[in-house]
Amino acid sequence: MELDSSSIHRVIHPTAAFSKRAPRAAAKHDETVWQPAWAESQLNPKNRIDSLDPIEEPLWRIDGCTGLGSQYYAVPLFLGDVPPLRFDVFIPEETASSHVVRQLLDLNAAFHTKDVMRVRRLGIARHILRTLQVWTRAKSNDGQYSVAQMYKNLPFGSRIVFENMDLNVHNIKITVAPTYYVEKQLLSLTNLSSALGVNQSLIPKSLDIFQLVIVQQLHDSVCLVRIKHGNGDKEEDSGRLWIFKALTSGTKYLFTELRNLLLMEPHPHVISRPEYVVTKYCRFGGKTAVVGFLLSYHSKGGLRDTLPVLRIHGQLSLDSQLKWACQLASAVEHVRTRGNMFYPDLRLDNIVLSDTDDVVMVDFEQRGVWCEFAAPEVNCLEYTRILATDDTLAQDADGGIPDDIREHFAGILTRELPNWEDLQAREDYAPMPDGYGSYNIPWLCLSPVEQEAAEVYMLGRVLWCIFEGQSAPQQAAVWQSYRWEPEIEFPEYRRTPPQLRDLVDRCTRGRRGNLSSLITRSGKSELVLRDAVGGGAGDGGSTEEEVLAAARQWWSKEVKAAEEFLRMRRERMDSGTWNENFYERPTMREVIEELEAFGAQLGAAK
Repeated sequence: MELDSSSIHRVIHPTAAFSKRAPRAAAKHDETVWQPAWAESQLNPKNRIDSLDPIEEPLWRIDGCTGLGSQYYAVPLFLGDVPPLRFDVFIPEETASSHVVRQLLDLNAAFHTKDVMRVRRLGIARHILRTLQVWTRAKSNDGQYSVAQMYKNLPFGSRIVFENMDLNVHNIKITVAPTYYVEKQLLSLTNLSSALGVNQSLIPKSLDIFQLVIVQQLHDSVCLVRIKHGNGDKEEDSGRLWIFKALTSGTKYLFTELRNLLLMEPHPHVISRPEYVVTKYCRFGGKTAVVGFLLSYHSKGGLRDTLPVLRIHGQLSLDSQLKWACQLASAVEHVRTRGNMFYPDLRLDNIVLSDTDDVVMVDFEQRGVWCEFAAPEVNCLEYTRILATDDTLAQDADGGIPDDIREHFAGILTRELPNWEDLQAREDYAPMPDGYGSYNIPWLCLSPVEQEAAEVYMLGRVLWCIFEGQSAPQQAAVWQSYRWEPEIEFPEYRRTPPQLRDLVDRCTRGRRGNLSSLITRSGKSELVLRDAVGGGAGDGGSTEEEVLAAARQWWSKEVKAAEEFLRMRRERMDSGTWNENFYERPTMREVIEELEAFGAQLGAAK
């Protein structure tokens, strides 16, 4: 089955339980070898690409992608030093629906590929570069509409949109879409303190975005920058690299993180407070807005990619693993007890290594993780939120979620969190109803004890990754592929000491099976059923009908189980008999003490 945006609603999300959309029309097979129709054939001249070879003197560079293969980080090389204004390339899904185009340009692979080295090898990245090459040269004499003028005049996060996708780059029409609405959402520098509810003394010094130079876009919200000489608060600031955190959509999460970091009591294993806020003058509205902030850059990178490399080369020591585990557990406890906030984003992607090989937690937007990482009680609420708010299938003539079903799940959510619709609907940061401190609806439904139990669950999964030396708990995850895919899956053990296996198992009590145990991503970047024998990923032999049926059946059971859990929880809460640590997981303090005790035993045995 094709891996594209429609598969989210038809397979990957709980909306699959209510999807009645029929499979796409499949080609008919007979006794002879099947051949594609002329319109789809590679023998047809219109289906040939002139070239996907690297350009000798490219005018642009692609630094990665996001948005399930629909958004690409494009950096102009011909303009010299440019500020990190985030003019990304967007390819709407409907423009690349042709099977032959998706196959030739590796669009299925782009759905789950994010890191720069692998993205640059994809056909779509090279096709984008060739298209931008033609487009840029055509605009070079276009005066006020040239690319150089774009970087001077357009709003932050404006979009370079490919209105159609053609194998001939000369036939692709490009439109530049100014994002005035993004700058409208941004808070002004003069009102930042009052809007965030923090003391003015905590607000860092400001830098104009045109005083920064982009070095590389690392992720959707993070890029590497340097400060132009003479513009930093200190002379040495211009000689170092910085992390620039900014969002081109959902700006409420940017300011949630900024507030959280400014109020966070310092801890050696939690990212330090921002040293600068980055501003931009907005021509539309005439305000000086905060577009992001600068954080310390940890050049050793993330623990996710470090662990498998060390394991493969036989350099992953138990001492290092135990050190990282203790540091991480201590940091999570600090965020809760001293930072007075929950941390719903606990996964390897959000843990980096310092120059001294110590772990540092990052990402305090409080958006949460996808269900492959989240605790089952959080998933119950997240499934409910998705079903209460998703309207994609409702607009589909092939059959969507009926209104009464959506209203049913919206009613469940309202009982758990009044005014949740206000949190869901907002894109910008504003005072939240009922004193809520986050926009994460499922986690706001939980009590502090329940939140800690959910954090312990996520920590248990991360501890498994650390002690097994794996990049993730599951293989061939649909959402994201890794440079080094896991060789085993949670909860299988090979390297974890027995005493710590018991700890991980207790941390992850209540775990349920994942969809990836039934449906996975094949080597061809298609959704397939896992082999019945051997448990490995299939070779693409599954039909789309089989995948859809399996997803519908699996999600129907999961949604029913979620409803039953939330009903039981509500009844016991109303009667005063609810055990907030329902699965009897250890507390974070108990996890820390067990890790430290194991470390003491390890030291005594040496």
